[in-house]
Amino acid sequence: MTSGERAGDGDPVTPRRRAVLEVLRTAGAPLGVNEVAERVGVHANTARFHLDSLVTRGAVERTLEAPSGRGRPRAVYAPRRGMDRGGRREYRLLARMLLSRLATAGAGAEAEAVEAGRAWGRHLVDPAPPFHTVTGREAVDRLVALLADLGFDPVAPVAPVAPVSQAGPVNDGSDEVPDVIRLRHCPFLELAEEYRQIVCPLHLGLMKGALAALDAPVAAGRLVPFAEPDVCHAHFVPARAA
Repeated sequence: MTSGERAGDGDPVTPRRRAVLEVLRTAGAPLGVNEVAERVGVHANTARFHLDSLVTRGAVERTLEAPSGRGRPRAVYAPRRGMDRGGRREYRLLARMLLSRLATAGAGAEAEAVEAGRAWGRHLVDPAPPFHTVTGREAVDRLVALLADLGFDPVAPVAPVAPVSQAGPVNDGSDEVPDVIRLRHCPFLELAEEYRQIVCPLHLGLMKGALAALDAPVAAGRLVPFAEPDVCHAHFVPARAA
């Protein structure tokens, strides 16, 4: 493991910290701070610092020994059972492996991607309160908030732009709903460039599912990838036209 690799909480896994963990793993029984310091060859305060860090990120457990006389019971440390969670991650490779398989599914692959996104959109969007009727603008605002949380850097115009579909304008004048929002970042950019036929429909399904979960009067009609060199466009239509 290199010095640039990081633990799950963002704390760097240094060689010294790795040495402390290895001492605990080979000890056969919980060790106190002084025992760890002696075996690693560091000052007790240094050992305590690294032990506390390992406890914080979940790699080590700290317990108190049963009292054997006067004084405070001694704190001892042991590695947490289970696989080390501080190692490398290869989630992009995993995504490529799954996407490459889905991309071979033929004509049904795009529809499957939309449905997968739709299910996750329903799950991820913040629900409306009970007995509350969601307006079109509120639904888009909630969707924009979700997309922002996911890293799409969405921008919705303040006022609706000209309609883009034959279904008519998204709003009837009583509820200002944009016909398009601009997505200025793709959190899966490299994957979208390689597997656009899967990743972009997944994004569209995500928006469809989120709006459907809100029982919104507006629906995601289509997604235009890279409509501008650095922006994708998500277009909306009335729910009845979707």
